[in-house]
Amino acid sequence: MVSARAVAETVTDPELPMLTLADLGVLRDVTETENGVVVTITPTYTGCPAMDAMRADLSVALHNAGYDAVDVRTVLSPAWTTDWITPAGRAKLAKAGIAPPGRAQRTDGPIPLTLTAPPKRVACPQCGSPDTELLSEFSATACKALRRCRACAEPFEHVKEI
Repeated sequence: MVSARAVAETVTDPELPMLTLADLGVLRDVTETENGVVVTITPTYTGCPAMDAMRADLSVALHNAGYDAVDVRTVLSPAWTTDWITPAGRAKLAKAGIAPPGRAQRTDGPIPLTLTAPPKRVACPQCGSPDTELLSEFSATACKALRRCRACAEPFEHVKEI
């Protein structure tokens, strides 16, 4: 029988199907016990509408692989960050025409307030130009923004840094 972890690592994200939950960093732990399999996942953000589908897809994949008792648990701490997306996951996003996130900003103290956000440099996944503009803070999902490349004029999505 294939290990429960190996099975869980094949389950794809319902909103970004080019990524597995492992690529996305949502799959936190898979433990086989005498009572069954316990899978731990963390949502990309609280209230993520894809969580029910993720839980169901994990349960179905594990049941189909011969695991009878499957318990999918959600943990919120530590909170998920885009830094958990694997290098392979970032490459898959870019190959699919979605700009992967940069490193999430970390601070060890007060966050400076400004009247305007500093301009973000996001390279176009089509041509590589850094000359892109923000069209909308939200795209098909809340975790992505819609941008356009000024060089090739192609619109593209960008996974926002969290």
